[in-house]
Amino acid sequence: MHRIPLSARPIPRLALAGVLAVSALLGLVVAPASVSFADDTIGMAGAPITEAGTNGRTRFSYQMTPGQQVDDAYVVTNTGTVAQTFTVFATDAFNSEDGGYGLLDTGVTPTDAGSWVRFGGAAAPQSIPLEPGASQTVPFSVIAPADAAPGDHAAGLVVSAVSPDGQVVVDRRVGTRLYVRVPGELQPNLTISSITSSYAPSLNPLDGETTVTFTVKNAGNVALGANMVIGVKALFGIGTGDLVREELAEMLPRSTRTVSVVVPGVGQWGYLNPYVSMAPTVDPEALDPGPLTVVNRDTVLIAVPWILVILILLGLAVWLWMRFSRRRDEKNAKAWIEFTEAEARRKAAGGEELVDAGAGAGAGASAGSSAPPGAGGR
Repeated sequence: MHRIPLSARPIPRLALAGVLAVSALLGLVVAPASVSFADDTIGMAGAPITEAGTNGRTRFSYQMTPGQQVDDAYVVTNTGTVAQTFTVFATDAFNSEDGGYGLLDTGVTPTDAGSWVRFGGAAAPQSIPLEPGASQTVPFSVIAPADAAPGDHAAGLVVSAVSPDGQVVVDRRVGTRLYVRVPGELQPNLTISSITSSYAPSLNPLDGETTVTFTVKNAGNVALGANMVIGVKALFGIGTGDLVREELAEMLPRSTRTVSVVVPGVGQWGYLNPYVSMAPTVDPEALDPGPLTVVNRDTVLIAVPWILVILILLGLAVWLWMRFSRRRDEKNAKAWIEFTEAEARRKAAGGEELVDAGAGAGAGASAGSSAPPGAGGR
C-alpha cells in the first residue's frame, strides 16, 4: 500500500504554536488510502486523480528532464463526520528504520523532489475546508530544476488535519508517494556491504538455527526492492536446512538497511556456508531502469556438533579401556601359563632328584655288607 498516515499524537495546548510549525514528530508510515479514527470524528483520504477521475493509481510517478514541468491533480476527501480544514503540502521521502516509506516531519523544509511541487504556482501549503463526505481536487505542478541529477527522486503529497482533543492538539496526516525519474546515467545498484552469521544448536545434532545478518545498501540512483533467498550449505556445497525466501521492501537511493533472517533445520556439520542471493526488483508502477544484476554474498560458520563429539569421545574411551583390559588380561594369562609351566618343570625336576638319591643310597648299603675276600678269616 502507498498511503502514508501519521498516527494521532497528543500535543499540549500550550505548544499549539509549535505544533503548527512541527506537527508530526514520528514521520509518515505506509498505510491505506483512507484513514478514519474511532476515538473522534476526524477522517481524511488522498488519492491521485486525472481529468477523467481517479484512475487506480496508488502513487505519482513521472519521468522528467531537467527544467520540465508536469501538471497533475490530487483529490482530498473528508471521510469524517464534522467539517474540517485540511492542509495539503509536499515534502521529501526517506526510508525509515523498519524499511517503510517515510516523509519528513511537518515543518521541515524539503530539499529534493518535495521542493519541486507547486500548488497554484506557489510552494506554500494549501488550506482546503471540507464538509463531511465532501471532496476537492487540488491541482499541482512538478517542476524539475535545471540541475536535477539523474536517477530517482522521492517525495510525497501530505494531507494534514490539526484539531483540539481535550487538553491537547492532535495532528493527523495521510500521504501518497511521489517519484520523479530524471533520465541520464541510471545506476541500479543494490549491494550487500557486510554479512555475519551465528548458530544456535539443539539437542538433535541434525537440527539447529543459523541466523544470517547482512547490510543492504542502495549504492545507485534508482529505487529498488529485491527478492531474497537465504540458505546454508555444508561441505561440498550440499544444502542443509530450509531455504528462506523473503521480499526486501523498496529502498530509496543512498539508503541502507540491516536484515536478519533465521534459517531453521541446519545440522551441526562443522563447516557451514550461509549465503544470500538477491534479485533486484522495481515496483510495478515504477519506470523500468533497465537490466538488473543479481547480488550474491556468503560467509563461513563453524558449528561443532558437541553432543556427537562427546559421544565419539565416550565411545573412544570405552574402546581404549577395552583394548587396555584385553592386553592386560592377555599379559596376565601369558604370565600365569609361564608360571604354571615353570612350576610343572620344577616339580618334575625335583621328583627326578629324589629318585636318583634313593638309588644311590641302596647301592652304598649293598657294598658295605659285602666283605672283601679273605677279610673274615682272621
